[in-house]
Amino acid sequence: MTKKDVIRLVSEKTKLSQQEAKEVVQKTFESIIEVLVKDGRIELRNFGVFEVKMRQARTARNPRSGEEVWVEEHETVAFKPGKMMVAKVQRDRTKKNAKKKTAAKVATKAAKATKTAKPATKAVKTTAKAVKAPAKAAKKTHAR
Repeated sequence: MTKKDVIRLVSEKTKLSQQEAKEVVQKTFESIIEVLVKDGRIELRNFGVFEVKMRQARTARNPRSGEEVWVEEHETVAFKPGKMMVAKVQRDRTKKNAKKKTAAKVATKAAKATKTAKPATKAVKTTAKAVKAPAKAAKKTHAR
């Protein structure tokens, strides 16, 4: 999902125009950033906590070359989801995955059923071609 998708959702749910929703979403993101710069932490109840954390200096590896690289100590933003968010995501994703698994099982059974039915289908097609061929030949002789 992109920012544009979020704007579209906000617009649909609030009945605001897309331009108005874009301003609301953008101002929300800017406000979160401002609070992180100023206070280093923003807690959104039932959603989660954004927090500025210090990462220690370390040796890392360049993924392209595999060469070791020294990374200085620096601050980064971390997000810890709230309990309600975690519970809802786990519950809803479990339901969604269960539906996918059920659909996959049905599709697999259907595919197996069609695999066993293919030889019969081929026989019908072959018979149909054999019946059509003399009819075509007869039409050609009458056309001359």
